[in-house]
Amino acid sequence: MTNKNNRYAKTWLALAAIALTSSLSACSDNDHDDNTNADSSDPGADRTAVVETTVGPVQGRVQDNVDEFLGIPYATPPLAELRWRPPQPHEPWVDTLDAVAFGNTCAQTLTLGVFAARSDHEDCLFLNVFAPADRPADAGLPVMIWMHGGAILAGGSNDYDGSKLADDGNVIVVTINNRMNVFGFLALPGLDSEGHTFGNYGFMDQQFAFQWVQDNIAAFGGDPDNVTISGESAGGKSVWVHLASPTAAGLFHRAIIESGAGPGTIDLATAETNGEALAQATDCANDDPAQTVACLRSLSVAEIQAAGSFGGNPVIDGTLITQPSLDAFRSGNFNRVPVMAGATKDENRFFVAVTEMSSGQALSADQYTQQIQTQHGDNADEVLAQYPLSDYDSASLAASAVQTDSGIVCPGLQHDRALAAYVPTYIFEFADRTAPVYSPAVSFDYGAYHTGEIQYLFPLFHGATGTPQPLNDAQQVLSDDMVSYWTRFAAAADPNSSAAPVWPTYTGDGGKYQSLDLPEPATDDVTQLSTSHHCDLWDALSG
Repeated sequence: MTNKNNRYAKTWLALAAIALTSSLSACSDNDHDDNTNADSSDPGADRTAVVETTVGPVQGRVQDNVDEFLGIPYATPPLAELRWRPPQPHEPWVDTLDAVAFGNTCAQTLTLGVFAARSDHEDCLFLNVFAPADRPADAGLPVMIWMHGGAILAGGSNDYDGSKLADDGNVIVVTINNRMNVFGFLALPGLDSEGHTFGNYGFMDQQFAFQWVQDNIAAFGGDPDNVTISGESAGGKSVWVHLASPTAAGLFHRAIIESGAGPGTIDLATAETNGEALAQATDCANDDPAQTVACLRSLSVAEIQAAGSFGGNPVIDGTLITQPSLDAFRSGNFNRVPVMAGATKDENRFFVAVTEMSSGQALSADQYTQQIQTQHGDNADEVLAQYPLSDYDSASLAASAVQTDSGIVCPGLQHDRALAAYVPTYIFEFADRTAPVYSPAVSFDYGAYHTGEIQYLFPLFHGATGTPQPLNDAQQVLSDDMVSYWTRFAAAADPNSSAAPVWPTYTGDGGKYQSLDLPEPATDDVTQLSTSHHCDLWDALSG
């Protein structure tokens, strides 16, 4: 058995040992301690060489053929008066940091079934570095930064094992935490007039981590002039944001988006209205805006979480975000770097499943019709005509198809078309409908669901409290192809090599996309992808 296969086998055995207990409480929002992942050090593991960063020395652990540096703080904890302020540099340390265990995940209450776990930590601005153990000190390897999903409300970097990408792809992988929900995206008149960048604190954290990579990654064997930012779901949306953000210019050189389309930006007035509602709910509302902010900063995390959670939309603040990303891409006014982007074939089966697990009931035919009427108003009859219940085995699958096409796939293709006019663009659809499922069973098949592709890049991904599932032999081959595509793109701005089937550049309407499916990836016309997801309808309705 090779080192890498041995590593995955040992990881599977370790995770399987906890699966019996984790599966019993998989749907619980309250039984998971988010420090479980943080207690991940192996006392028997070898230690890496000491690496000198700009704020102090760090030493990680060696896991088979990968050096892992876990729980490195990249900013000062955003506590007390630093709550709702831009991230600040961490104080230097002298003693070597024992970087062998993940740090805290950021404060969150939404769990999305078993995807995430509750946390009450604000001291959470940590990142993790995975690097090939046998790299020369001056290797200058490509760098991949990963931003986790979770609707900009939940999730954490601790759930992503970057070792396969690092080892098989010969890259440096950096996974990061950032502030989320109300702690990452609060806007209020009192806050927004303090003289600092405001509103998008979570995106500020990400860009601060990008700068940390620029300043430090060479010491780990990485090339600061060859950095790819990447992410899934909210992490993918974050990539869109940074592509369009003036303040991210020069911090990265490639971009990978997985399932990143979704709700767009909101204007500052709307964001401040949301913030004022939170202030009312906490009894902090005051005629003096500064007093409102002071009161909110004095509250505990639990008191704020009890009042509500929001922040799924980027705020047009005029500095970090100046316009909706699609407008930036259509005008060419964005950070022009090569892009790889795509979605899964059955994205929203994941979310329909979360709703079913929460309610304990499958969606009924009447509920499906009511849902479409509520969501699409005057266009409901047209939508129902395109997605008749007779075409699906259940109302849940019909609802999922509508949400998949209207919310992720077709908006994503709009972004892709805009980008392809200016930069090399490669698009994909993850289509393995046999992908292992880490969530509890529901009344329908998950198919190629939202987050389903992550385990092909990050071994045994299972969210925070789900049940890890190994890939079968055929899926492992697809995983190897995907890792080759992702890491080759990071290295050369082109996913192609002799290790996987050819993937053509996307050239807009009439171009090609890569279907990531069994028995192997295949190229098809993008018109087929658009037609299968009814994008003519959704493009027309979106204007």
